Amino acid sequence: MSSSEDEEILQSHGSEMGRESGSSPIEWVLVNGNRLVVTVGILVGIALWFLGLNQLGIIAFQNDDSVTRLAGGMIAGTFSLVTLVVSINQMILSREFSSAGEARSRLSNVMEFRENVEEMSGAPAAPASPVALFYLLIQSINDRAESLADTVENQSDEDSRKLIESYVSGIEDSTQRVSDTLENTEFGTFDVVSAAANYNDAWQIYAARHLHHRYTDELSDETHDAFEELIEALELFNVARTHFKTTYMQRELTQFSRLTLYCGVPSVFSAVTIGLLYSDIGGVAIDPTLLPYVVTALIVVVASPLALMAAYILRTATLIRRTSSIGPIIPQKAPEDDPFDVSNDED
Repeated sequence: MSSSEDEEILQSHGSEMGRESGSSPIEWVLVNGNRLVVTVGILVGIALWFLGLNQLGIIAFQNDDSVTRLAGGMIAGTFSLVTLVVSINQMILSREFSSAGEARSRLSNVMEFRENVEEMSGAPAAPASPVALFYLLIQSINDRAESLADTVENQSDEDSRKLIESYVSGIEDSTQRVSDTLENTEFGTFDVVSAAANYNDAWQIYAARHLHHRYTDELSDETHDAFEELIEALELFNVARTHFKTTYMQRELTQFSRLTLYCGVPSVFSAVTIGLLYSDIGGVAIDPTLLPYVVTALIVVVASPLALMAAYILRTATLIRRTSSIGPIIPQKAPEDDPFDVSNDED
């Protein structure tokens, strides 16, 4: 593979991998949108669906036998969903119970990580705020990338110098985007975790290791040290993202559990109400012209726990998908799609 092809890879392939579009409607529904707003949108869609089908004459609400059977199914489904949510909540709580030894080990690991950040960045103490900590790590990555570029300014080998400078340019663009996001966010919003999840550190670690080992004979000792320091900063960012992703998801799922329980009781009573509407011997207990709107409203209340689950699981599943790998493991469409030539060239 030629040097020009490698340079094109560093400019395009790396920037595309590990990033998702942040402005599309699908992206807003999946991760960026407020979960309660997404839930309301789903419920509005359900209401419009049933009312639209009724207006077209495809469905009707006058048959008491079918509606009461539907109400019975909704009651059973709601109980099952609430039971599932309680199980999820218990799973989250189980992580909070630990012996003194386990708690001390967890604290020691966190303190060791913070000490590594302090040694790497030169800060007197690693920030307590997750936003500030991510910002410090991003700035450290950017500073070390610039130091790497400085070490190859007088590099005699032109191919390696151009590739390393191109690699550093990509890092600077990525860190600037994340920095701009972090400056206007605070922990508790999804923007912090989203910015960290979309940062392509896996690609940057992989590319750094590839360039470091590929040109190991042409690089100076100063450049070798700069590569190792940059990789260290990227690895610390990866660890921090995993830690805070876990913390955020615990908060997110706890909130989801609480909201589902809030909606669970009204949901059950709404399903029961649907059945009672058709229990009168003389027919439906309300004006038949109002029946589609009343039943649809009750169905929306019954469906609220399911809509909440869909909204929250969409975000958590997307976040896990984007950050499931640890280190330079980059998803590919096919085995031959590796961005660099990794064939054995010992011959």
